[in-house]
Amino acid sequence: MKKVLIIAYYWPPSGGPGVQRWLKFVKYLPENGIEPHVYVPENPTYPIIDLELEKEVSAKAIVIKQRIFEPYGLASFFSKKNTQKISSGIIPNERKQSFLQKMLLYVRGNAFIPDARVLWVKPSIKFLEKYIQEHKIDTIITTGPPHSMHLIGLGLKQKLAVKWIADFRDPWTTIGYHSELKLSASSQKKHTDLESKVLNTADSILVTSATTKKEFQLVTTKSVHVITNGYDVEKIEKLLLDEKFTLAHIGSFLSQRNPRILWKCLKEIIKENPSFKSDFQLKLIGSVSQEVLETISEFRLDSFVNNLGYVSHNEAVSQQRSSQVLLLIEINSEATKNIIPGKLFEYMVSERPILALGPENSDFEQIIKSTNTGVFHQYDEYDELKQTILAFYEKYKSNALKVQAVGLQQYSRKNLTKQLAEIIHSKK
Repeated sequence: MKKVLIIAYYWPPSGGPGVQRWLKFVKYLPENGIEPHVYVPENPTYPIIDLELEKEVSAKAIVIKQRIFEPYGLASFFSKKNTQKISSGIIPNERKQSFLQKMLLYVRGNAFIPDARVLWVKPSIKFLEKYIQEHKIDTIITTGPPHSMHLIGLGLKQKLAVKWIADFRDPWTTIGYHSELKLSASSQKKHTDLESKVLNTADSILVTSATTKKEFQLVTTKSVHVITNGYDVEKIEKLLLDEKFTLAHIGSFLSQRNPRILWKCLKEIIKENPSFKSDFQLKLIGSVSQEVLETISEFRLDSFVNNLGYVSHNEAVSQQRSSQVLLLIEINSEATKNIIPGKLFEYMVSERPILALGPENSDFEQIIKSTNTGVFHQYDEYDELKQTILAFYEKYKSNALKVQAVGLQQYSRKNLTKQLAEIIHSKK
C-alpha cells in the first residue's frame, strides 16, 4: 500500500469547516490503496472545538502529533476574546476596531508571515525529515490555510526526493481577509514571494474552485487540479421540518458578509405581510460577528432571531435538514468569486432550498444552478430577492417547499477522494 504524509493544522477536536476536507479524504484514502500518515499539532489553539469529530477519525490513519508554539497564547494575555476572534477569521469592520484590535492585526500580519503558525515550520521539517526516511514515504501533502503548512512542505521538498502536493482550501494572497491584516509593503512582498515559491516548487497544486485555478496558472506552470469540497453520507435521524418559516444561516457569519439588502428585504416583507410576520424566523447557527447582530437590530429584526451559537457538526447537519430555507452569504467582492463555501455541499444534500447572495460570476453560483438546489442573487437584485423570498414563503404555506436536486454524486467525498488518489498515484 502506498504511504502518504498529510501535513495539516486543523484536525479533530477542531471544529469548523477547515477540518472537514482532510478528515474525509483520510477516511476514504485506504479504499484507494493509500495509507494516510497525518501530522498535526499536539497543543493547537483552535477557536472552535467539536469533540464529536474525534469519533470520525479513520482507524486506519496513523496520526503523529508534535508540540507547537503559537503567539496567540501570548496575545490572549492582553485579550483572549479578541485573539479568538482574529484566529477564527472574524475581523471587525475597520471603523469599529479598537486600538488593541488594530495592534493585534498589525502584529499578526507583519511579525508572523505567512501566519501565526510559522514558528512550527523549522521544528516540523527537522522531525519529519527523519520520519519520512524511516517510514519510506515518497509523497507528502500540505493543506492550507494556515499557509505555514506549505512552508513545511517546501522545506522537505528541498531536502528529500519526495513528491509534494500543495492543497489550497482557500487562496493565499487573494483571500478576502488578507487585505485587512495591515501589511506593510515589505510584508506584502514576502507573502507574494512565498506564495510564488510554493506554487513553483510543489509537484502538483490542488484548489477548490475553477477561478483559483486560473489565478494560480498565471503564477506557475505546474499542474493545478480542481477538487472541490463535498458531502459525506451522514447518519442523521430524519427530522420534521420547522413549523416556522425559518431562514437558517449555518457557519461563521463574518462582518464582511453582512447582507444589508437581505435585512432590508425582510423588514419590508414583515411590514407588508402580517402572515409572513407571524410565521417568519431567522435561525443563526455558528459564530456571528457583533456587527451582523447590530445590523439585524438596526432593521428591527431582533424579535425574529433564534441565535443558537456554535453547535456540533452533527447538530448543524440536523438543523440544515429541519430548516425551511438555507442562507448562503458570500462577501460582495471581486476577490471572493473563487470562494466555494464548504457548507454548500452539505446544504445541497439536505433537500432544502438554498437562498444565496454573492458577487456576479461566483463559482458557487454555477454549482447551485447546475444542481437545481436553490436561487442565487447578486447584491443589487433587491426586487428579485424579495420575490424569491415571497415565492419560497408561498410554497411553504402550501407544503410544497422542496427541491429536486440533480447531479450531486460528483460531489460525494468518496468520488472526490478517488480523484485525489489518482493524483497521488500519478508519477508526475
